[in-house]
Amino acid sequence: MDLNDNKKNMRVPLWKSFSFAICGIKNAIQNERNIRIHLFISIIVVGCSFYFSITRSEWLFVLFAIGGMLALELINTAIERVVDLVTNEYHPLAKQAKDLAAGAVFLYAIFSVIVGLILFLPKFFRLF
Repeated sequence: MDLNDNKKNMRVPLWKSFSFAICGIKNAIQNERNIRIHLFISIIVVGCSFYFSITRSEWLFVLFAIGGMLALELINTAIERVVDLVTNEYHPLAKQAKDLAAGAVFLYAIFSVIVGLILFLPKFFRLF
């Protein structure tokens, strides 16, 4: 029996892989404060988007900002968990891996805020 035979026996049905993904998202929401913060802000942004009747192209920017932020936060959490699994001791490379992942989230958050300001500030100022 070769390696390919093992892969054939280990295939997971598509619906099952979706359930794994949903379990991961649920786990992150239950256990990770930062993803709950991102979700809360996302709900506010979606509400503002409906309130201001943003255009289709503006919706694309909003959805990419929200989706990218949540996805990146999940990746950051996964990296943190893997690093914690590999070592319980302080190691400079473990710290770098965690810091780099957190930096990616932070950078994306900054750009998401900039997108939000560009889209919504003019709309807010029109209210006054």
